Amino acid sequence: MKNIDLSFAAEQSHYKILIGEDLLKQEIFTDILKSDTVFIVSNETVAPLYLDTLKQALSDYRVHTYLLPDGEKFKTLDSWQLLLHRMISVPLRRNDTVIALGGGVIGDIAGFAAATLNRGMAIIQVPTTLLSQVDSSVGGKTAVNHPLGKNLIGAFHQPSLVVSDISTLSSLPKREFLCGISEIVKASIIADNDFFEWLGENSQSILSLENNVLADMIERACRIKANIVAMDEKEQGVRSWLNLGHTFGHAIETCAGYGGLLHGEAVSIGMCLAAKFSHEQQYLSLSDKQRILTLIEQFGLSTRIPAHLKAADLVNAMRLDKKNTSEMLTLVLPEKVGQVMIDRAVHTIEVEQFLIKEMS
Repeated sequence: MKNIDLSFAAEQSHYKILIGEDLLKQEIFTDILKSDTVFIVSNETVAPLYLDTLKQALSDYRVHTYLLPDGEKFKTLDSWQLLLHRMISVPLRRNDTVIALGGGVIGDIAGFAAATLNRGMAIIQVPTTLLSQVDSSVGGKTAVNHPLGKNLIGAFHQPSLVVSDISTLSSLPKREFLCGISEIVKASIIADNDFFEWLGENSQSILSLENNVLADMIERACRIKANIVAMDEKEQGVRSWLNLGHTFGHAIETCAGYGGLLHGEAVSIGMCLAAKFSHEQQYLSLSDKQRILTLIEQFGLSTRIPAHLKAADLVNAMRLDKKNTSEMLTLVLPEKVGQVMIDRAVHTIEVEQFLIKEMS
């Protein structure tokens, strides 16, 4: 079992990220739980696979469960409100613990509910998708979507523990597995050229789901994110690096309609666009642009904007990003593999012209 300790000096707090096989069958929760009551939030897809195993590991506790429908389209204020109603009805006290068992949608909704009920409750993240194991479960961002944009309503709320059981990845559809690879490639572009090279060299072992390689990959990606989050918990500076590909990606995801594209697919397209735009701005060399595009293609990730989308609509969606104004956009752009920069003065007209050219 691999163990990453993520500390926040400003709040004098820390939590562990555990990575390994069959962790749900082990007694790893005892030292974290502060009462005899836990509340597991999962969905209708994940629960039949792993809920009984988790409940067996918690057999000494009073366990309550709540299942949401599966899918990004259910990451809404309505779902959050229904979940809160169930939690209040138990009733849950401040020293009880919420456990999020599922992918990023479950982690986000359960995390936001834990952040808001009783002015904050402990939550343990048990991510069951590769994307959530390397991204959404680490760092304490919680949110729900609004019809006008993704993740517009939320809070920062750090978990007490993250348990990434790589055994859950064997049941993951390939399309969802590749969404996690997208975020892992992103991490390497941001901060680790050696990891970027390692991903290319080990792509076949990764796609073949070799557990020892997966564990190493997840640990390296989590360490990159953990190091960045520890420096900037509330996204006032360097944590913005993690938005590489996301300003383009969130706009594509919004315009395609939630469910039209998976998050990781939109991010992989966004990374391609960020690399191309950065090269046009003369920040990124031609060779590094090509390296980025080649690795993304090597894993079979999405690279092209869906043909039915319009550049003007994408730019309008980008304006709604929390970092942007009506006319100026903030973009995270690669300067080279392993290093990014933040351009806070990109004009919307320039981006729209770039997108029109890309979509022609």
